[in-house]
Amino acid sequence: MIVKLASQYLSHCKYSPQKPLSKAIAFLAATSLLLVANPALAHHPFGGKTPSNFFEGFLSGIGHPIIGIDHFVFVVAIGLLAAIKPKAILIPVAFVLATLAGTGIHLMSLDLPAPELFISASVLIFGIILAMKDSPNSIAIAALGAIAGLFHGYAYGEAIVGAEMAPLVAYLLGFALIQLAIALTACQVGRFAIKKVTDQPALLLRFAGFTICGAGATFLSSVILG
Repeated sequence: MIVKLASQYLSHCKYSPQKPLSKAIAFLAATSLLLVANPALAHHPFGGKTPSNFFEGFLSGIGHPIIGIDHFVFVVAIGLLAAIKPKAILIPVAFVLATLAGTGIHLMSLDLPAPELFISASVLIFGIILAMKDSPNSIAIAALGAIAGLFHGYAYGEAIVGAEMAPLVAYLLGFALIQLAIALTACQVGRFAIKKVTDQPALLLRFAGFTICGAGATFLSSVILG
C-alpha cells in the first residue's frame, strides 16, 4: 500500500519553475517511502550460485551493488557528497578501492565483525554527513568511505567465494565499474540540481541526506531486530 501511494504521488508531481525546492523536497519524501517500504532484496544476482565463467562473473559484479539496496543507497550518498566537495573523484575512488580490498579480505578467509551492521550504519552515517550544514572535508569523507568500503566489499565477496580466476576477475571488474558509474552519475545529478535550484541550493542535497538517513535507520533497525 505504501509503495502504491508513493508511486502515485511521484507520478502526479509536476515540475514547477516557481517552486523547484518544494517539488524536490516532495519528491525526496515520496522516494523515502519507497525505500522504507521495499523489503530487503537478495544480494546475489544468480540466487547464490557461484559464477562459473567471465560473463557470469561480470554480470554478478554489476548486479550486486544494484540489487543490494543498502549498497546502492550508500553509493548514491557517496556520489552526492562528491557533488558538494572539491576533488570530487577522490571520494568514490577511495570507496571503490576499499571494496576491492574488502572482497580480498573475505576471499582470504579473514573475518570482519558484523558486516551487515556496519554496512547499514554506514548508510545512516553518510546520510547524516550529507544532511549536515558544515560537513567534513573531502579527505575525511574519503577516509570514512574507505572504512565503509571494506565492509561493503567484504559482503560482495560472499557471492564469489570458490570461483575460478576468470569469473573472479570479472566480478571485481563489474562491481568496481558499476559503483563508479553510480557514484559519478549521482555526483553529476547533484551538481545539476544545485545549479537549477536558485533558492538555497545546498538545502536540496541536505534533504537528500535526510532521506538517506531514513533509509539507513530502516536498514540498521532491520539488522538489529532481525
